[in-house]
Amino acid sequence: MQTRRTGKAVGGLQVIRLPNGDFQEVFLNIPAIGFEDPTSLFQRLYDYLADHPRLRIVRQDVFGVVNDPVHVKHTKAYRLNGVEWPVTWVEEGNGGGCPVAGIQVHAVSGVTVQPVQVDGRTIGTAFENAAARYCVLGGIRSENAEEPRGEQAWETLEIMEQALGLVGLDFSHVCRTWFYLDDILEWYDEFNRVRNEFFRERGVFDRLVPASTGVGGGNSAGTAVVADLLAIQPKHPAVRLRMVPSPLQCPALEYGSSFSRAVEFIMPRQRRLYVSGTASIAPDGRTLHVGDVAKQVKLTMEVVAGILNSCQMGWEHITRAIAYFKHAEDAPVFSQYCAQQRLPNLPVIVAKNDVCRDDLLFEIEVDAACLE
Repeated sequence: MQTRRTGKAVGGLQVIRLPNGDFQEVFLNIPAIGFEDPTSLFQRLYDYLADHPRLRIVRQDVFGVVNDPVHVKHTKAYRLNGVEWPVTWVEEGNGGGCPVAGIQVHAVSGVTVQPVQVDGRTIGTAFENAAARYCVLGGIRSENAEEPRGEQAWETLEIMEQALGLVGLDFSHVCRTWFYLDDILEWYDEFNRVRNEFFRERGVFDRLVPASTGVGGGNSAGTAVVADLLAIQPKHPAVRLRMVPSPLQCPALEYGSSFSRAVEFIMPRQRRLYVSGTASIAPDGRTLHVGDVAKQVKLTMEVVAGILNSCQMGWEHITRAIAYFKHAEDAPVFSQYCAQQRLPNLPVIVAKNDVCRDDLLFEIEVDAACLE
């Protein structure tokens, strides 16, 4: 079992290609290089897309801030050749030199991509093949940054639901969510209460509870939250989604967070695994190794490895990852751990973001895939 991937950087990018029936998916990981100017960072993406004109981007995420007004135009970098797709720009620091930590792009070829618009703004894309229908949403946020945070969170979930409805889907098809909360430590409990209520009303707890990431992150609109989503509707009995528990942690539902540790997408000839944001949390829900970032990284990576192994996967199957550090100066600890463990060159962006608890110093999310 293996992913079909390049195994090395191409033009300053990490490129992973995955066949999916009659079309192909491509995952681009573009980390900043040292004190690189943001213009150069985005140019590497432009150059790759120019060399691959058949690719259609379905989602783009940018991590980091651009402080120089000269580069503000690059927040519109997703408009190429008149085509639009959702962009989530998480305005948190980098610490590695370049104001932007990196860019991740999900693209497809060989399939028709339908833009999903709400109130004239492209916030998603939809596409399908014989196995399933897919909807990818990004940059989802309230239109009123002056509303109370809880109301903005509820409105964000309603916008997700509205967008899904435009392509014939609903929350029963959602397998993965991402929530970037401005000043997360001030209102994460409130956010969880809102999400719990929304999920109860929609019957999510009676079906598949999505994998999820909830970390700190501001946005240029100044809203309390900006979000991404992946929904999949199987079209064949051999295609299904299932929640995957963590062998080393309790279900997040036990301490009030409405997400699965991971979700597996099973197809006839391959499997995808979406592992939620994972941190140094004990089986009883307590934070472990308070104040010791190296030990938190080690435990977190062991927890993720346990989930991967439970699905007969390993680090070599990773298609994308984001590592979040509370303190930018701690970022080298991750690369040191990977080198010590002789892990493969992971397609990862390392960003500075607050995690959902003040004593959590590190969190990582990963996607993985294997062909069978």
